[in-house]
Amino acid sequence: MLRPVFLLVIFFGVCAPQAVAQAPRRDRLEERIDRALVFLKTMQEKDGSWQGAPFGARAAMTGLSVLAFLSAGHVPGEGPYGATIEKGIRWVLRSQRPNGSLSNDDQTEMYQHGICTLMLAEVAGMTDPALSREVKSGLEKAVALMLKAQRMQPGPHKGGWRYRVEGYDSDMSITGWQVLALRAAKNLGCDVPAERIDLAVEYVKRCRDPSSGGFSYMAGGAYLTLACSGVGILCLELAGSDRHHSRDALQAGSLLLKSLPQWSERNFFYTIYYGAQATFQLGNNYWNFYRPHLHKTLFDYQQTNGSWIHNDGLGPVYASAMAVLALTVEYRFLPIYQRAEEAPEKK
Repeated sequence: MLRPVFLLVIFFGVCAPQAVAQAPRRDRLEERIDRALVFLKTMQEKDGSWQGAPFGARAAMTGLSVLAFLSAGHVPGEGPYGATIEKGIRWVLRSQRPNGSLSNDDQTEMYQHGICTLMLAEVAGMTDPALSREVKSGLEKAVALMLKAQRMQPGPHKGGWRYRVEGYDSDMSITGWQVLALRAAKNLGCDVPAERIDLAVEYVKRCRDPSSGGFSYMAGGAYLTLACSGVGILCLELAGSDRHHSRDALQAGSLLLKSLPQWSERNFFYTIYYGAQATFQLGNNYWNFYRPHLHKTLFDYQQTNGSWIHNDGLGPVYASAMAVLALTVEYRFLPIYQRAEEAPEKK
């Protein structure tokens, strides 16, 4: 397993003559992540997918689970989870529809499609040449469908995405996954017109609530949430260096720090997934303040089998994958986790 150098434990001590040297203690964060990955491995189906609740979201659960392993430094075909990761990737590729869709459920199509497209874009450079060609071929078709699904009609929803490919409305939650996926695909060299990213950013800005500085679920200020505020920050930070640390992003970051996510919240794992990435992108005191709260909460509620179980009804596979993705943001193994000043800028 690849390990970031900053997680190595520096061990000092004076040993008595003939004393047996003790191995350094494992980092607590690393230990908790490894326990979660062991759990996720045991939950993989024989066909390579992961199930979850709701059961129609198999593609999303598989994409998130693969991303969790990648974010911790594991790669396809190598190490203790190499086969697990590769089986998950191949299941997603086998499940792709002729039109490019990576969803197995029409009701949540663009949620699942966005997550799996992001996974393919992140893993494409980590596989052997043969699998990489398959991944890139599937990714190109997935990106084409995503661009087709972007709302282009004039009005408040222009530039966003919603549950289905066809339609007129949009929301921040689904739009966030598409922006992450398109940005990752663009960094890989896929044909993603810059104006499409710009349109998405304009939609994100229309979802901003001027009074609080946060972001709402839909344009016009309907349903302000911490999760959507994290989405808004991340979209602005990853959409180009000219938007890095913008006034809007910094104000939303302050809102996240004033209202730290609590375990009792219904969308806790969705909130910490975006909250961790958003504050890490903003860096400095944003991440330094958010990180201890994130770690304490997740450490306190992790089960003995390595999983997390929440009352949101989405199941332990979802919760555990999202927890790992939040905890590993500082590892920077996923290209999308690179801070804006580190990420390759492709126009």
